Amino acid sequence: MASDPGFEELRRRHAEAEVAGGEDRVRRQHKAGKQTARERLGLLLDPGSFTEMDKFVVHQSHDFGMEHQKIPGDGVVTGSGRIHGRPVFVFAQDFTVFGGSLSGAYAGKICKVMDLAMKTGAPVIGLNDSGGARIQEGVVSLAGYADIFLRNTLASGVVPQISAIMGPCAGGAVYSPAITDFVVMVRQTSYMFVTGPDVIRAVTHESVSAEELGGAGTHASTSGVAHFAADSEEECLAVIRELMTFLPQNNAEDPPIRPTSDPVDRRDESLQSIVPDQPGKPYDIKDIVKAVADERYFFEVQADFAPNLVIGFARLGGRPVGIVANQPEHLAGCLDISASLKGARFVRFCDCFNIPLVTFVDVPGFLPGTAQEYGGIIKHGAKLLYAYCEATVPKLTVITRKAYGGAYDVMSSKHIRGDVNFAYPTAEIAVMGPDGAVNILYRRELENVEDASQFREEKIREYREKFANPYVAAERGYVDEIIEPRDTRARLAASLELLHTKRDENPPKKHGNIPL
Repeated sequence: MASDPGFEELRRRHAEAEVAGGEDRVRRQHKAGKQTARERLGLLLDPGSFTEMDKFVVHQSHDFGMEHQKIPGDGVVTGSGRIHGRPVFVFAQDFTVFGGSLSGAYAGKICKVMDLAMKTGAPVIGLNDSGGARIQEGVVSLAGYADIFLRNTLASGVVPQISAIMGPCAGGAVYSPAITDFVVMVRQTSYMFVTGPDVIRAVTHESVSAEELGGAGTHASTSGVAHFAADSEEECLAVIRELMTFLPQNNAEDPPIRPTSDPVDRRDESLQSIVPDQPGKPYDIKDIVKAVADERYFFEVQADFAPNLVIGFARLGGRPVGIVANQPEHLAGCLDISASLKGARFVRFCDCFNIPLVTFVDVPGFLPGTAQEYGGIIKHGAKLLYAYCEATVPKLTVITRKAYGGAYDVMSSKHIRGDVNFAYPTAEIAVMGPDGAVNILYRRELENVEDASQFREEKIREYREKFANPYVAAERGYVDEIIEPRDTRARLAASLELLHTKRDENPPKKHGNIPL
């Protein structure tokens, strides 16, 4: 029996779409150390789970000879699939087709999967590798970007949005990833910038390479635009798969619970001696975080940016939690502009998606200096305060050592709706450190007393006895319990279980006016 010619036509069109920009362009993509859009989706999604949409869509442009250059799919592969068995919507820009440039039809494909993600309550993952707007389409291309930006904004806080930068991402194209929740870049093969090196050289006479200006290293450590910098495309996509294990599908669900064989009441004797006796001696706060987490596993976010504040995900008794912790190894754990921005964004993300917050506090205050003041530390520090105040998810706090001044208030204190607040016996809760306090409190006496040095040491000792401990705060109920460090995991896990049914809400309003 002869085959139906309709079937043959369908198969021909499928084959035409799958070859994308052609074998030569695919070879060039591979030679540049990059994979094709479909190869990337094969690594990101569970095997065999990808269902493509709009495979035969082509652009509708008739200018500059474009009517003779129509390729099925038009430079972006869109559809749905699964990660660890859970549905996601995806789009992967294809650099082999018109350099991945965005047309009106291309934007329509992305908007369609984003709309479906919102309707079904599933995450959206975008793999970016594009030369930018398709110049031949003019304002139609710009309109396409704006359509995507609007959907990014409306989806924010409703479904998780993750962007992988796997090639160029420049000009207006950068703003879609910037609105999404997490940005993952690949070292040496990806970059992001609003204005490229050539324009910068022409306008400001600065000479800078694309990698220096907007490479993964720059955005992961200097600008904070990227949350992760991977060494390969495979690692980039593996990071996204791992990140997804901590996230719910949408804002109406709780994050997924992973069974653990790690006892929730496990004691860790190493914690008894991690915090040094000397108030000024540094230690690694991540040693405490890992000792407390299930299987001692901590998935750090933005590890290279503002290292004086540590953020990331862990699990307690199988439940995902967001970790925020001052890092005494960097800037003594002070909060500065970058750390405040890093922390505020993460706290708000966790609050959006029902992920409880666990905060470890060892903070001597906000970083002093003209650079910080001129840079707006007041405004930026207020963002972190605002984020913690606004958050209604369960909030657990452990003060390990210093909690001084306004930074004590900001770091999930009882006064800004901290639910359960613990302190170690080494905790110091005061307006400021002993040296500074004595200089202010006894300024006149220090000017007039004969042995000012001895008098000063005596007063510092008195101040330490009064404030370099957690008991005054505990007497007032500002700390719920003073615990031995080895019991941290058990106390946090028990509290998290207790708070699982917590319900809290903010006053009705359109939205707050966070200090931007």
